[in-house]
Amino acid sequence: MTVAPPVVGRREEVRVPYTALLGETAACLTRLGVPRARSRLAAEALCHGDLTGMDSHGVFNLARLYVPLLESGRADPAAEPTTLRDLGACVLLDHRRALGLWAASEGMDLAVRRAADHGIGLVSVRGATHFGCAGVHALRAAARGMIGVVAANCGGQRIARPPLGAAALLGTNPLSVAAPAVEGRPFVLDMSTTVVPTGRVRTAARDGRPAPEGWLTDDAGRPVTDAGAYDRGEAWLGWLGGRPETGAYKGFGLGLTVELLAGLVSGAATGPSRAALDGDGRPGGSDDDIGFLLLAIAPGMLRDGFPEDARDVFATVLDCPPLAGHDPVRYPGHQEAELAARRRASGVPLPASLHAELTGLGLDLPVLTEAR
Repeated sequence: MTVAPPVVGRREEVRVPYTALLGETAACLTRLGVPRARSRLAAEALCHGDLTGMDSHGVFNLARLYVPLLESGRADPAAEPTTLRDLGACVLLDHRRALGLWAASEGMDLAVRRAADHGIGLVSVRGATHFGCAGVHALRAAARGMIGVVAANCGGQRIARPPLGAAALLGTNPLSVAAPAVEGRPFVLDMSTTVVPTGRVRTAARDGRPAPEGWLTDDAGRPVTDAGAYDRGEAWLGWLGGRPETGAYKGFGLGLTVELLAGLVSGAATGPSRAALDGDGRPGGSDDDIGFLLLAIAPGMLRDGFPEDARDVFATVLDCPPLAGHDPVRYPGHQEAELAARRRASGVPLPASLHAELTGLGLDLPVLTEAR
C-alpha cells in the first residue's frame, strides 16, 4: 500500500488508515484540552460511525459539532462527572458538560460494574453533551456478556413536531440496545426515533443527494426531497412509521419514551416546555443539559445458559432463507460489524472534501492507494 495525494471533488472519496484516523482524531481532541486517555476513548466513539457506515455520526461532526462545543465552552474539556446519588444498582450523575463521546462510555462502564454486583446497573445522567452513536456505548455492555441499553434526549432542543401538531417539541431522541449474538457479530440496534437523524439529512445535502420521500415534509405535511431544505428551515423531520395513518404515532411515542427515561428521570433539560408553545412553533432551544439513560443487564446473574441461547436465536435469524433474488437475512449490527472489520483492514473511506476539512484542522491523514 502506498500514499498518494487526494483527488478533491464533492463526490470523490479517499481511503485513510483507521489507526491514523483514530490517533489523529484523539490528538485533535487533546489539543482542545481533553485529557489524553479520554481523548482516545472519545475518538473511538466518534470513529465508530465511520467504521460501521454511520458516517453522519463520525468525523463529519468533528469540525461541525465537537470543536465548536469545546471551543465555546458548551462542553468543558476538563469536566469531571460528579455523583449526585448512589443507591448501589442505580446511580445519578451530573456530567457537568463533559464531552459526551467519552463520558457516556465511562458511564456505561460504571453501569456494567454495578450489574456485575447486582444483576442490573442503571446510570442516569444529566448535564451531558452530544455522545455520537448511541450504539458504541451500548456495545461496551455487550462486550462483557451483558445487554446494554442507551437512550438520550436532546436536552432543550426542539426539532420535530408531534404527528398533526404545529409546534416542535422533541429532538431525534436516539435509542440503542446491544447484546452478545453470533461470535464477533453482536446485536446492535442503534436508531433515532425520528425517521432519520439530522446528520443523515446533512450528509445527503453535502453530497448533493435528494432526501428519500418520507424523511422530510413541509409545513403542510407534503413530502420534501431537497435535503438542504431542512437547514434552511423549510422542512420538518418525520417520525418512524411515516404518516399518522401508517404509524407515525409509534415513532413519536418512542421519542416521548426516551424523553421520559433520559430527561425526566435524570432531571436534565427537556424539549417539551411552555417556551415551545409560546413561540411560533419553529425548531428552537439548544442541545445543552442532555439526559442519558445507561443501563446494563447481566442475564448470567439470573440464570445459566444465556450466551448459548443468544447465539442460537441470532444464528437462527441468519439461517432464515431470503426471498428469491435478495441478500441473506441479517440482524441489526451484523453487517456493521463485517464492514468495520473490512475498514480496519483496508482503510476508512472519507469524502475528499471532508478529508480536506480534517487536514485543515491539523489532522495528518495519509491517503491509501492500492499497492502496485
